[in-house]
Amino acid sequence: MTMFSIPSSWATCWEKLQNFKLESLFARNRGQGTPRTIYINQDVPSSYLDAKGRPRKEYVYCTNQVITSKYTIITFLPRNLLEQFRRIANIFFAFIAILQFFPQFATISPGLVILPLLIVLGITAVKDGYEDIKRHQSDRHVNHSRVRVLTGGGWTNPNFTGAKSRTFVRGVVSKARPKRLGAHKADVETGTPTDAERDTDVEMDEGISMPDGKHHHHLFNGDHDVVRAHWKKTLWEDVRVGDFVKIVNNESIPADILICATSEEDNVAYVETKNLDGETNLKSRNASPVLADLRTAADCANKLNAFHVDCERPDTNMYKLDATVSRGSDRSPVDLQMVLLRGTVLRNTDWVIGVVLFTGEDTKIVQNSGGTPSKRSRVERQTNPQVFINLAILAAMATVCGIADYKIESRLYPEGAPWLYGDDTSGDNPGINGFITWAFALITFQNIVPISLYISVEGVKTCQALFIYFDYEMVDKKTGQPTLARSYNLSDDLGQIEYIFSDKTGTLTENSMLFRECSIGGVVYYGDRESEPDPEAQQIGDDNNRASAPLATGVKLSCGVPEHFKDKQLSQDLASAIDAEPGSDNAAHARSLNGFFSVLALCHTVLAVVDPRTGAIEYKAQSPDEAALVQAAADVGFIFCGRDKDVLKLKTPFSMEVERYQLLNILEFTSARKRMSVIVRKLDEADSRLFLLTKGADSVIFERLKAGGDELKQTTEQHLDDFAGAGLRTLTLAYKVIPDDEYEAWRERYQDAVTSLEDRGGKVEVVYDEIEQELRLLGATAIEDRLQDGVPETIADLKLAGIKIWVATGDKLETAIAIGHSTNLIADDSNIIVIRGGDWGRLVSEQLVQALEDFFPGSDVLKDDFARLGTSQYRESQTPYAMRRLSTGVTSLVGEDNGRRPGGYVLVIDGAALGQALSDDQHKKLLLSLGTQCEGVICCRVSPLQKALVVKLVKDGLHTMTLAIGDGANDVSMIQAADVGVGIRGEEGLQAVNSSDYAIAQFRFLKKLLLVHGHWSYARNGTMILNFFYKNIVCIGVLWWFQIYCGWSSAYAFDYTYLLFWNSFWTIAPVLGIGLFDRIVDADILMAFPELYRYGREQTWFTMKSFCGYMLDGVVQSVPLYFLVTYAYFTTTARSDGYDIALDEYSTTMVFASVTVACLYNGLNTNVWTAWVFGAVFIGIILLWLFTVVYNSISPGWFVTDVYGNNHFLFRSAYFWLCLPLTITISLLPRYLYRAWQLGYAPGDLEILRYIRKKRPELDIAKACRLAPHHQQSRTSSRRRPSSRISRPLSLASTVGGTPTDRSVDHASADHPRPQDIRRASRTDMSTGVRSVDRGFDFATEEGGVAIRRIQTGLSERWQSSRHLPLAETEPSVKKKSSMRIFSSLRRKKPPTPNKDS
Repeated sequence: MTMFSIPSSWATCWEKLQNFKLESLFARNRGQGTPRTIYINQDVPSSYLDAKGRPRKEYVYCTNQVITSKYTIITFLPRNLLEQFRRIANIFFAFIAILQFFPQFATISPGLVILPLLIVLGITAVKDGYEDIKRHQSDRHVNHSRVRVLTGGGWTNPNFTGAKSRTFVRGVVSKARPKRLGAHKADVETGTPTDAERDTDVEMDEGISMPDGKHHHHLFNGDHDVVRAHWKKTLWEDVRVGDFVKIVNNESIPADILICATSEEDNVAYVETKNLDGETNLKSRNASPVLADLRTAADCANKLNAFHVDCERPDTNMYKLDATVSRGSDRSPVDLQMVLLRGTVLRNTDWVIGVVLFTGEDTKIVQNSGGTPSKRSRVERQTNPQVFINLAILAAMATVCGIADYKIESRLYPEGAPWLYGDDTSGDNPGINGFITWAFALITFQNIVPISLYISVEGVKTCQALFIYFDYEMVDKKTGQPTLARSYNLSDDLGQIEYIFSDKTGTLTENSMLFRECSIGGVVYYGDRESEPDPEAQQIGDDNNRASAPLATGVKLSCGVPEHFKDKQLSQDLASAIDAEPGSDNAAHARSLNGFFSVLALCHTVLAVVDPRTGAIEYKAQSPDEAALVQAAADVGFIFCGRDKDVLKLKTPFSMEVERYQLLNILEFTSARKRMSVIVRKLDEADSRLFLLTKGADSVIFERLKAGGDELKQTTEQHLDDFAGAGLRTLTLAYKVIPDDEYEAWRERYQDAVTSLEDRGGKVEVVYDEIEQELRLLGATAIEDRLQDGVPETIADLKLAGIKIWVATGDKLETAIAIGHSTNLIADDSNIIVIRGGDWGRLVSEQLVQALEDFFPGSDVLKDDFARLGTSQYRESQTPYAMRRLSTGVTSLVGEDNGRRPGGYVLVIDGAALGQALSDDQHKKLLLSLGTQCEGVICCRVSPLQKALVVKLVKDGLHTMTLAIGDGANDVSMIQAADVGVGIRGEEGLQAVNSSDYAIAQFRFLKKLLLVHGHWSYARNGTMILNFFYKNIVCIGVLWWFQIYCGWSSAYAFDYTYLLFWNSFWTIAPVLGIGLFDRIVDADILMAFPELYRYGREQTWFTMKSFCGYMLDGVVQSVPLYFLVTYAYFTTTARSDGYDIALDEYSTTMVFASVTVACLYNGLNTNVWTAWVFGAVFIGIILLWLFTVVYNSISPGWFVTDVYGNNHFLFRSAYFWLCLPLTITISLLPRYLYRAWQLGYAPGDLEILRYIRKKRPELDIAKACRLAPHHQQSRTSSRRRPSSRISRPLSLASTVGGTPTDRSVDHASADHPRPQDIRRASRTDMSTGVRSVDRGFDFATEEGGVAIRRIQTGLSERWQSSRHLPLAETEPSVKKKSSMRIFSSLRRKKPPTPNKDS
């Protein structure tokens, strides 16, 4: 016997239906694209044209116009209607309205029937349209930015470009066919304007002059018919593939551009890529060598300079681009290092000339961004099944009425019932009448699905957005920017967030590095905290001791360094060191100070640029860390004055003259080496020794130190622990003196290694390691990657709220871990699991499986066949990568239970590993299982598309509510992929804000946005919707019970006007009061107790269970409301004239009772009764009384009603005054008793907190229920970041009296702070099996960047040219003796005098 199975075709259709996205109907899918060849100064091949001379489709490139809006004028109406009719209720209302256009089912005018639906649709459409207009305005702002484009000189762009979208109608022109080549170019542009106007948009290259030597001041030649080649400012959206563009300093890049030439001597350009990868350090890019001569507009327009570029198809890989430039017989490869990507910003470079390769939707950043999604809140999605249930109930009720009417007519017609006379025709018989009764029942009971529900929810959410906007506590005091809700319909989602995905740079950090503290020779300097930033430039040293004119007179703050480093004690020690006598007590520390800051000032790749206007030095660094280190050295007097080829110039307080050092070798930094070294020779007649200067992680520096000096090592190690405990990045400095003969032998081995064709990297690493031994320790530095205000506290509270935080950043792994520590994402006792990708180490699948086996052995995913396969593969390969302990060289820091510390686990995974982990469903399952069992996840080196894929992995894999927050263009896809997207108005532009649902000014505002506004909105909206369904089921219940006594004819129990105004006047105000004014608890309590957010995460306020409970309440309450009134009136008549009662008399009593019960029931479900709530509860009841009195008094002279004169009988009846209190009390009693029992005998945290606030309004509940942190006196403890674990009382009930009786005491926060025990945390690299302890080390630099490669190339060429020349001879009488000093003299050098030797 086979089990029943769904046909595969049905399953496929159902899966397609589930995965269907409405926006796909209106999106233009360009496909993958094809490889392209871009022709410059030459015609395109004839194969690019079809038989009719029109460009082939595959050779027509997209425009540079980028549009993020959803609608156009053409698509607005159909798309918006389709979005609104995703609501089942709207489809039902439209059906009911259309049904009443037929005379058989008409109740009132059909126009009035459909009017409410049109109002609902219209208001929603206006709101959606307003939101999209804002997107259009943002798009226009970007697309109408201006850039210099080559024009004139006979230059034309032969490449084909499609027509750009005109204003809102981008969906119309896409189908237009390109025009014939040479015809009027409407859809395909192949030429440039022939008229260059004399306006400010036209620029000529500098230095262009007339033949007589005078500068050229006009565009035209002597005959005025040829336009000279020039640059004209053009809109971004008009830039085309194949255009020459000129970018100047601090301008954004409009498209993906191949660099031809730059203003720098080596044709290097520096770009800021934080919009793409989140990194704040500048990246160097170099020009294509075969195009380096195209430095002017005339050169670019010259027909002799013809070439073409072969490019790969557009793709999403942000770190790879393959192309080839062909110029004559020369072919040169092009990689990403030669390309400026859209979204980056040109920095520290006067100008760049380039050729546009990709535009608009083909650029890397846009390829990584998805289309604007149509988001719906979870509450709205959950409402659909509940509407389905109500529709099913409605269908059942209508079916019962239809069948019952058919049966009754079939039975009574043969008996001669007079009202059934002639009930045997084709159009009038029991069957037809039963069907009509069924249809009419749908109209009678239509209020079971309230049409006013959606418009009420929309109105309430709009008001909630205004509450957020007017919250002064979420307004940035510096800029005055409030928090803005850009999508009004997602406010309740803010109260259900389970996962937050955050960018790092600009979101958590301020994009600035600050040199905070240092340890030198065992002495720690904390730096003087500045209340205000320093001026732009600071004068260094005394005027009389400055160098000559070519040298700078001061040092300006570097980009990304917010203030200068100052320390009074350090200044005093330096002053004492300058005059320290050799052999004195102060001499040893003087040598340490001199060596420490000399290493900072010389071991780097920073460029020193002299401002020609002020003469001040400004450092241009590819790494913000390097800029902060060199800047700090300059701040204390060790000024790096620049580099002249291989000579480094340094001005120190110990010498009046500028010291010169020959740079011999750079031992590059890599994430594996964790250190950088330089080998220099001091160019001094008295001292020409060789020095190795090194900086790096303490773990790699300490194990390479010379034996001895244990006291200094131990002291420095303690200082490193202190720095790491304060959340600072640490760096250790060391040096050694190299004998000449040792260096010459090493240099030969180094040259052999770098020229080796086999395993070059491994051989170079071995040679590096040979020379970096026997080092002498100088000290350590502590740098702060300055965080946004309140970031650590916000993350700590969000973690307490039960929200898991995943950080997705483009930074490298070490930087991401350092930020994790400083932001509280990684606690002091957390265990870090590192998953790395790449060509070395274990496979990613093996790393994931082993991590699950080691740390989460009970995971269900390990039972899968794939996991078992991965485990077996791992076991086969585990020998070379067995887990091992890593020592710092001083003490063993790793215990036996390392990796199983009490702080939980944090997963760190890089982009290469993430790419493999997202490659198929099995890898995704492993990653999802590991990531969700960790307290947090940090994804580093990820592309924008990978950020979005990670969000979708969690959102679709766990079906949880996700929030993404970022501030740059690289975060747009992530923001759009999440259920709720939050953009920060940061330094990276407005791209993230334009694509977000909520815009905030600082990350810390996210706490109140979620914990207060989100929690309130979810509780309000959920309770409001449930009460909406309840109040309508009460009304429908009364009508249903009436059918028993009216022959199941679908007749109304009371006058239709009461039913018509049920949702618009009588019962609308109480539910709106809940949605607008209810508070589960006050805002200060929600902020003080983030744990209360679990009620939102667990979906307490809106579930199917609560929906069924409210519906059952409505059904139960409708029983006494109908039957008590009915049987009271159906006994002895209450009329004094003896006549029997009329239907409208007792049914109006039902109306009064039902409205009063519904309003008071809504009031019972309100947590806080304010004046607004009182008004909302009773306004409907008052309106009902007033309406009834007036409506029953309208005489037939005005218009005919069935209730004229009813006041005479209704209000004089004893039954009316008896039934109202009786039915109201009986109906509300069950709910009232339940609430009373819950508050008295089973109160939750919310009930307790509300009770305390009511009884003790003056009590500060936050202080009463939480241990206040002790004031910490020590300087070190005041710098320590707040703990992510905050003590809690075991029971809130114990705080009712104002004094907690049972608390979990955190002894670590006592007056005697406990230093960080680094044995509490561990770091496990799953790719190598290494377990170690991390002190927060980070050194961010561009590995293998252009600056390093350029310097290395220059050093190599100079070595090759001089290797056969004799070495410079030194005086044989000068014999160097072994010394720890870097310099032969520590005192300031003075001019010689007749009486003294220098």
